[in-house]
Amino acid sequence: MPRSSRMSPGGPRRTLLPALLTLLLSAALALTTLGAPARAAGPGGTWTVHQPGAPRDGVTAVVRLDPADGTLTLTARKGATTVLEPAPLGIVTSAADLASELRADSRHTRQVTERYSMTTGKQLRRTARMTETRFTFTGRDGARLGLVVRVADDGVAYRYVLPGPGTVTVEREASAFRPPAAARAWLTPYSVNYERLYAPATAAGAAPGAYAYPALFQVGNTYALLTESDVDGRYDASRLVHEGDGRYTVRLADPEVTSEGPLATPWRTAVVGDLATVTESTLVDDLAPPSRLADTSWIRPGKVAWSWLDGFGAAQRDLVAQQRFVDLAAAHGWPYALVDDGWKTTDWMPELIAYARQRGVDVLLWVHWTDLDTAAERAEFLPQVKRWGAAGLKIDFMDSDSQERFRWYDDILRDTARHRLLVNFHGATLPKGVQRTWPHVMTLEAVYGAEQGTVPAAGLTALPYTRNAVGSMDYTPMGFQFGTRTVSDAAELALSVVFESGLQNFAGSVAAYRERPELARFLEQVPTVWDETRLLSGLPGESATFARRHGDRWFLGGVHAGEAGTERVRLDFLGGGRWLAEVVRDGEDGGLLRERHVVTRRDVLDVPTAEHGGFAGQICRLTPGRDTCDRPVTRLPLTALTADPARAEADPGGSVAVTGRFAVEESGPATDVRLTLDVPDGWTADGDGTTAAELPAGEALSGDWTVRVPSGVRPGGYDLTVRAEYRAPDRPGSGVLRVERPVRVFVPEPGVTYVSDLPFTTERNGWGPVERDMSNGERDPADGGPLTLAGTVYDKGLGTHAAGEIVVELGGEYRRFTAEVGVDDEVGAKGTVAFEVLGDGRTLLTTGVLDGADPAFPVDMDVTGVRQLTLRVLDGGDGVDSDHADWADARLAP
Repeated sequence: MPRSSRMSPGGPRRTLLPALLTLLLSAALALTTLGAPARAAGPGGTWTVHQPGAPRDGVTAVVRLDPADGTLTLTARKGATTVLEPAPLGIVTSAADLASELRADSRHTRQVTERYSMTTGKQLRRTARMTETRFTFTGRDGARLGLVVRVADDGVAYRYVLPGPGTVTVEREASAFRPPAAARAWLTPYSVNYERLYAPATAAGAAPGAYAYPALFQVGNTYALLTESDVDGRYDASRLVHEGDGRYTVRLADPEVTSEGPLATPWRTAVVGDLATVTESTLVDDLAPPSRLADTSWIRPGKVAWSWLDGFGAAQRDLVAQQRFVDLAAAHGWPYALVDDGWKTTDWMPELIAYARQRGVDVLLWVHWTDLDTAAERAEFLPQVKRWGAAGLKIDFMDSDSQERFRWYDDILRDTARHRLLVNFHGATLPKGVQRTWPHVMTLEAVYGAEQGTVPAAGLTALPYTRNAVGSMDYTPMGFQFGTRTVSDAAELALSVVFESGLQNFAGSVAAYRERPELARFLEQVPTVWDETRLLSGLPGESATFARRHGDRWFLGGVHAGEAGTERVRLDFLGGGRWLAEVVRDGEDGGLLRERHVVTRRDVLDVPTAEHGGFAGQICRLTPGRDTCDRPVTRLPLTALTADPARAEADPGGSVAVTGRFAVEESGPATDVRLTLDVPDGWTADGDGTTAAELPAGEALSGDWTVRVPSGVRPGGYDLTVRAEYRAPDRPGSGVLRVERPVRVFVPEPGVTYVSDLPFTTERNGWGPVERDMSNGERDPADGGPLTLAGTVYDKGLGTHAAGEIVVELGGEYRRFTAEVGVDDEVGAKGTVAFEVLGDGRTLLTTGVLDGADPAFPVDMDVTGVRQLTLRVLDGGDGVDSDHADWADARLAP
């Protein structure tokens, strides 16, 4: 601006000084200054915030105060491109309307530079550089509003500051974003768990309604990713509401938010730049508060063997199934196994954790958030699981963005950190910088992920540019045995690189990995945290190819939605010299193929891809004699111990034949193998223990015993134990490894007939088949757990599910029918059922509604002369979810 101004010809000289003062005052408002605050007077003004020395195509934010009505707007530009058109700012509290009739008061600009380290994410060591301008405005009746605007090379953010002590009640924000009407958009409808697909639209053409963060908009070659940062219990989260006019209003989760002042609201955030900027940005974390943990040495991200998609709840209640996934993790060098919903109805968790820790694997435990929603529950549960040796928790079903829920997040994160427990949030809000503030948060779900079973390739390829761009995402890839396959095997493998998550919960079965040895080999090598991230190519909903560096190795991952073709991968991110590149891709026979290439940074890798396909790879320095980038992995043998039969019946003085078989399936050999059978006191077993000095992979050791039941034994159930002991030569410090399998022998009471031993005339069950001598499981026969009511385990009985019915023929031969009935413990306090007993079509008994918290209900009735007995289970009037009903110890006496 010129230092002086010419007077208009013929104008009086006395007007020069006021005009000059007005001009200088306007300049003070319009120019960004450093150091002392600039004072502003008057109702209007326009201010630009940008990085010092920013290039012409740099990011700028423009704040304007309309002199006519005192309203504020913010505009975001990238160079000459307006990415976000002027959209309103302001906030309304119960005490003041700070969205209009504002007057500028002061302005202060400073440079913000922060260096920090993360335990998770796309880049572990970070430097945040932002220009911050703090504005103050005065509203009606002297109410004060602070507006803080930050501009970084990768975006714009703003928040409100309400100064002064006392309680502040926010009724709404006037905040909004306005992309240009024709801007392309990738949006997901809002839901409390963020589990909806992204779909393309335009900014103005998107249907009216609520949309979740992050929302992606494209203007020319520039993108804006809208989200928020620094949300905790002082406030609540928000969503975007499109009224159909192209403006996206910020709508709070609660009707009002109450907090103690001074209050700083969350950052309304726009990551701005090309797609590489969007996917590589750390702006959301840069805006978040620093870590609250001084010591993060105990925090260890890593790969996880997760059994949910290979057996669901039944697998979580089965100790053998969970030991199998621990063994899977140990066989591939993965540090964790996750036990999901169902384990809390069992009593073997300390045993599993001890088993896993002996094999170098830590156990993560699923828990419903309501199990930890009070201080008393946390004070009891968290120390308990820590004493067991659990490494962390998967906490599920929060399903709310309310201020109350964020206060709970504050509490649970403080308490889990105190007990040094890692956290994975499912059914959760979006990451909003929480992983910087609480570094033990390894990942969050908040995605329409692999658990849905049918994620289309176009939806999957939108996620790197949207949901995963703002923080770790627990998509749970590799579930080959589940759902409908929508991408190729190589594309699924690529997700281990394309999707960032501090804990990668790999959802495949043991068989799925065995059928794909190249995939399993790559998963042994790929890390879950990164020193550097590069987007190499791609478009939202179409494709994404990433290079991520961990130490001195680069890992590649590419996935696309569409026809087969060739992916051209530029390697100019590499340093000088020669490199070895190993690529795993889809072969023509449907299997996975590994190829090796010697390359330099000037080369381009041409990778053939299948329909909805992809590839994964790793690149390392080429040194003399090196033919692979693989690093050594410590593996334990993947073994399988079986005991046959698992259940048997024998009369006093009788015998049972038992066979044990111990096999080494992968990662052998096992050495110093010994197979034995333990029997109860007074019982005898004919047969010697079996040994082998070494068992290579693919070989097995078997033992046979004849077990004799004492003649004077009491009726009931007795446990025999087949035990295998062995060593792992690749991990000598692990000592002797043990695995056991029970054989349950039931000695019946003389003269008693158990209903589970009778043929059914007819049967009907609400879920899966009726189970004999076990609880109702999933859809397959004999997949239930032990019949358990109020902590008591029963050897005999029927496992059913409402609505169900069993008919057996008695022929008038029995006098009494007795049983203990109720909701099986495996569903906890859930489930409501009623039981009916009919004899020859006549109702003999109807219980009231029983739930999972009730004790077992005793049934004892006269069935003299009854020819046909009907056992019926009804739902409790609230649907059939979790209605697992047991007819425990159901017996007939003559």
